[in-house]
Amino acid sequence: MRFIGLLLCLFISGTSFSSIQPYPTHWWVGMKNPRLQLMLHSDRNLPSTITLTYPGITITNVHQPENKHYLFVDLLISPSAQPGQLNFKFSDGSLFSYTLKQRMKFQGEKVHQGVRSDDLIYLIMPDRFANGDPSNDRFTDMRDTIADRNNPYARHGGDIAGIAQRLDYFKKIGVTALWMTPLQENNMPQMQEGPWKMSGYHGYWITNHYKIDKRHGGNEAYRQLVKAAHAKGIKIIQDAVYNHVGSYHHTVVDLPMNDWLNQWPSYTGSNHREELFIDPYASQSEKKVMIGGWFVPHLPDLNLANPYCANYVIQNNIWSTEEFGIDGWRVDTYKYCDENFLNTINTALLREFPTLTVFGEAWTNTVPASAYFTQNNINAPFKHTIQGVTDFPLNSAIYNALNDPFGWTDGVMRLYMTLSQDILYKDPQTNCIFLDNHDMNRFYSMVGEDLKKYKMGLGLLFTLRGIPQVYYGTEILMKNFKDPNDAAVRKDFPGGWKEDAIDKFNVDALNPQEKEALAYFSRLAKVRKNTPAISKGKTIQFIPQNGLYVYFKQHKEQVVMCVLNTNSESVQLDPTRYSEVTQSKKQAIGLLDESSLMLTKKIDIAPKSFHLYELKN
Repeated sequence: MRFIGLLLCLFISGTSFSSIQPYPTHWWVGMKNPRLQLMLHSDRNLPSTITLTYPGITITNVHQPENKHYLFVDLLISPSAQPGQLNFKFSDGSLFSYTLKQRMKFQGEKVHQGVRSDDLIYLIMPDRFANGDPSNDRFTDMRDTIADRNNPYARHGGDIAGIAQRLDYFKKIGVTALWMTPLQENNMPQMQEGPWKMSGYHGYWITNHYKIDKRHGGNEAYRQLVKAAHAKGIKIIQDAVYNHVGSYHHTVVDLPMNDWLNQWPSYTGSNHREELFIDPYASQSEKKVMIGGWFVPHLPDLNLANPYCANYVIQNNIWSTEEFGIDGWRVDTYKYCDENFLNTINTALLREFPTLTVFGEAWTNTVPASAYFTQNNINAPFKHTIQGVTDFPLNSAIYNALNDPFGWTDGVMRLYMTLSQDILYKDPQTNCIFLDNHDMNRFYSMVGEDLKKYKMGLGLLFTLRGIPQVYYGTEILMKNFKDPNDAAVRKDFPGGWKEDAIDKFNVDALNPQEKEALAYFSRLAKVRKNTPAISKGKTIQFIPQNGLYVYFKQHKEQVVMCVLNTNSESVQLDPTRYSEVTQSKKQAIGLLDESSLMLTKKIDIAPKSFHLYELKN
């Protein structure tokens, strides 16, 4: 028996559908793409013939797959069509009603703004951030009814309300965009991952793409969060998962067609080797395993080469963007998806929302592989169209700079070398850059809980090219390694629960080191926001010498000098070495302190330190 058949036997019991459920759940007139494909799903066989009489709307095709619980209905919506109820009639006389709405009016609210290099993204795992509404912590009608903060692998109760209540906090520390791990329904039981029983608290086990999980607060709470965030000048990035779904998703429990999923004679996991896409000698069978292999057994892998499956995912992303008014997408497991599908969904999203930003998670080992998955200057047989990627090679290079001794290709020289390969990207400014995230060891731990290195790392993150992203709690020195697993780096933000003994959203509750870190974080964010040369300017870097790295950011007439001393002792910076940039500038004004230095003299740079100077005549 094929692997998916075994899976269905395990999960199909206890699930029923009492009526027809449409996907998308509703749609709008006035979309730029006039075509809509409805997927109708029922617990009974659906007739294959369906009719509609509605001005301006035509059924162009009807497809019934081998599973007759499904029917795919293609509609053409003319510009003259008006909002209303579409009453479909099946050949057996039964009726089905579908809602067509007017596109949302946001009453002056800026929506679909996109995320740019002058933004600062704050990554939140909602279940672990703040519990604003304890009444939605658990529900008896869901497969996982556990909410236990003493269990690192269970849900803890954080929700949208908790995030909404902290909007002023984000504003105060300089955050301009929130990226939350998926909020959609994860109606899964606890699953076995290694020796641990894990809940889907992280959000990546989606079981209904059209419902925000009620343990987070539901669709209306999310809609109101987006609106409230926009009112305070904060953008919202939604986390998308194209590659897989949770094993209790309705399209897995009741498979629409045999090739809806990537199926194998027995369970086959991905080999995770992105080099296969750029390797001129690559095995095609191994490339197939890379794309079609499953992440883990309880995350069925969608066959995005199937046009019906592809439409389902594409229309959901368009629906979510329109329904909630979000500003951008971060796409999980981007490199594992069918490549033609990826370009198709990028085109579809930007057709409807031209100012939207989409960046993909491509966890790669090298700059060429990273550049391959976005718009690039590589002579490759396939060209990706996404705007940017999560820049893992730069992340590694920053750690090399902070932790490794200086050498010909080591330490901060590795950072210089990595940035020198930006020629492969069409626009490296669109990459999302970061020090850590929910899948990695926390930054403060990775630099040995050294506050000087912490400041150096933040200095690099806030001034290098790209869109900076920080992980929740970085500003107050939250720490830990992935020991024994990811749960160890996903601990609750202290003060996010009313029963917490310490509220670290309150600066008065922080210890001296945490206060110093938060003050530095906030100061850097403010300087970055108010200094276009840092956030928008072009970069000019000089070869590091003896552990000293100097680079400049230029925007119009503004010039900023960034200085990183990775040594354990002071070094002298000779301004004459950089005269091609400094030119007639005579003074360097400290942006992080009150210093004022003359560029006619050598400058002492303290050990393990980062400095920002605006150059003046």
